[in-house]
Amino acid sequence: MRRYDSFSRKISLSTGNKRRLGHHRQHGKQGAGGVKGMLAKLSIAVIVLLICTLSLLFSTTISGSSGSSGPSEINVEELWESANSDGWRPSSAPRSDWSPPPKESNGYLRVRCNGGLNQQRSAICNAVLAARIMNATLVLPDLDANSFWHDDSGFHGIYDVEHFIRSLRYDVRIVESIPEIRKNGKMKKIKAFQLRPPRDAPIDWYTTVALEKMKQHGAIYLTPFSHRLAEEIDNPEYQRLRCRVNYHALRFKPHIMKLSESIVDKLRAQGHFMAIHLRFEKDMLAFAGCFDIFNPAEQKILKKYRKENFAEKRLVYSERRAIGKCPLTPEEVGLILRAMGFDNSSRIYLAAGELFGGERFMKPFRALFPRLENHSSVDPTEELATNTRGLLGSAVDYMVCLLADIFMPTYDGPSNFANNLLGHRLYYGFRTTIRPDRKGLAPIFIDRENGRTAGFEEAVRHVMLKTNFGGPHKRVSPESFYTNSWPECFCQIDAQNPADKCPPENVMQILDSKLESEVNSESESLKKSNSTESER
Repeated sequence: MRRYDSFSRKISLSTGNKRRLGHHRQHGKQGAGGVKGMLAKLSIAVIVLLICTLSLLFSTTISGSSGSSGPSEINVEELWESANSDGWRPSSAPRSDWSPPPKESNGYLRVRCNGGLNQQRSAICNAVLAARIMNATLVLPDLDANSFWHDDSGFHGIYDVEHFIRSLRYDVRIVESIPEIRKNGKMKKIKAFQLRPPRDAPIDWYTTVALEKMKQHGAIYLTPFSHRLAEEIDNPEYQRLRCRVNYHALRFKPHIMKLSESIVDKLRAQGHFMAIHLRFEKDMLAFAGCFDIFNPAEQKILKKYRKENFAEKRLVYSERRAIGKCPLTPEEVGLILRAMGFDNSSRIYLAAGELFGGERFMKPFRALFPRLENHSSVDPTEELATNTRGLLGSAVDYMVCLLADIFMPTYDGPSNFANNLLGHRLYYGFRTTIRPDRKGLAPIFIDRENGRTAGFEEAVRHVMLKTNFGGPHKRVSPESFYTNSWPECFCQIDAQNPADKCPPENVMQILDSKLESEVNSESESLKKSNSTESER
């Protein structure tokens, strides 16, 4: 197991022509013309012979194109390996003239990152980019200790602060707190002006409204700061900065990394393992409005939670289910994996909070895949046992899912945890992901529930073969940049498009040289200033 700080150097990408999945087989339709003229003169024996010959040819075409395992096939053994990179590799280093942060900034930027661990993670990336855009000094972001997490660990309790500041030294100036200034002979702290940014604010909001207040007050405090900077920005260098923050600068504290590595080592000691984010939890079920599979008491709990936490909306379970808006049940997850070819020897790590409905929903899944684990069962340390649902438990789950051979999110739509992991695994070497197409699978599961089970597994395979298993692919809305940063944060060694070329191997030396030049210039200016003062 390698340490996280070497991930970017140790990524192993395959650029060969290995193919991981079976292909869709095209079945030609055999047309037969009318039988006229001379055919009428043929004997019955000749007609029978002709029909048999055509039948044999048609059969051969099907079997030759489909192989022995049917019209659709998935090679499970190849899924345990990383996806085909097609010559791409992760690269978030600047590719154009990227200057270091100026010696004088326009003021201080404070932000409050609300939400869970991964929503906060995206907000931190946006905060760094906002600071760069405004030429601001970033104050270490505040992490919201909200009512859901019951966790006040803060940035210092989760992330390696020293590494964070050092990693971004070419991009922004970062301080742990707003320093005091001398005013009228006294030391006073700058009071940050509080602003509420609009959701998905464009860059020009930061360069006008926010910057004006910063220059006026010396510091601004943006709260809340979840989804407060537009994701789609027509500036590849800005997007690459987000990747540098997300995949290089944001490193968990050493004890979290050690704990995560210990769990992965124990899981991998017995071979490959898959991590599944089983999002069958109260908040997500209430959000989706999927109540009908639960008993009256459970429905009451979900409806109450929805009323208290989400906007009122008419939701009909049958309609939601038919279009794939309901989280997959544990049993459905197991049936998908079985149809794909995974057997009951597969080892599965479950990253999940408390599953709603309890053991009766887990029992069918456990019957299909008995080798189930979570962080508490693999490493029942006291630290994890007392912080299972806090930021620590989420951080450990994140790292185990990142390092797993296969990752499967069961409800990746509004899930920040799943979306960030999909993007991180893509960046970490196109590692295999299984993303069920809930909309495509919904009618198949509905048919099964109504007793129509013929061809069930083949139908599931047919849908799953159309999904992406972790290779490079175009980002299409509503897919998030944090889910798929291709192509901005990737490059090709033998690129035909100049924009896709990898930066020079000595890019870090170039950035170091620029930063050193800026520091030397600042030092010379300070010396001249001190010399002038002493001559007065």
